[in-house]
Amino acid sequence: MELFELINKIFIKDGAWLTILKGLGVTIEISLLSIILGTLLGAAICFFRLSKIKPLEIFAKAYIAIIRGSPVLMLLMLLFYGVFARSGMSPVMVAVITFSMHTAAHVAELLRSALMATDKGQIEAARTLGFSKIQAFRLVTLPQLTRIAKPVYQSTIINLIQWTSVVGYVTITDLTRVINNTASRTMQPMITIIGGMIIYLALSYVVQGIFHLTDAKKQKSEEAAA
Repeated sequence: MELFELINKIFIKDGAWLTILKGLGVTIEISLLSIILGTLLGAAICFFRLSKIKPLEIFAKAYIAIIRGSPVLMLLMLLFYGVFARSGMSPVMVAVITFSMHTAAHVAELLRSALMATDKGQIEAARTLGFSKIQAFRLVTLPQLTRIAKPVYQSTIINLIQWTSVVGYVTITDLTRVINNTASRTMQPMITIIGGMIIYLALSYVVQGIFHLTDAKKQKSEEAAA
């Protein structure tokens, strides 16, 4: 009974759950925007990486090497306290730019690896049958690319959610910072931090569930078509 009273005091009493929910909302906002922008930017970087235009290829290689090799917290602080320090840009937007850049480097590499792993013979066969390059990509390459890249892409999204836990360093009150403040206020770090870890774990399972549902839906549609 004492444990339940303690949980109520930490996570529910005096509107604590609202504060936690607000911090969770900030974490989801940054994560969602970053994965969308990062995926689009990553696709562009991948295109540059595979380009026959040498300057574009060199730029993409350098971008991937530098961004993937740099700690995301250092990149965040560089942009917040350096590049955008006098721009008046909100901390959340700087965080979105940071994580989009970081995610893009990883997405570019996973897309390139997936493309290299696709069956080139099927593409050549499609071209022989009269398919255009765009048709061959859409009907042959893209399905293979999606299947190969999906597991790694799922891990990238989960990692991104975990990476956002450092945004408190640039004054953003996200889920991690709310949990830290709550632990200091209630003097119950153990239970509070475990509660925060459970929330992050739940977010990870939500991502896995979404991917599972999309796989199940695709399989069902394929069975119906057959």
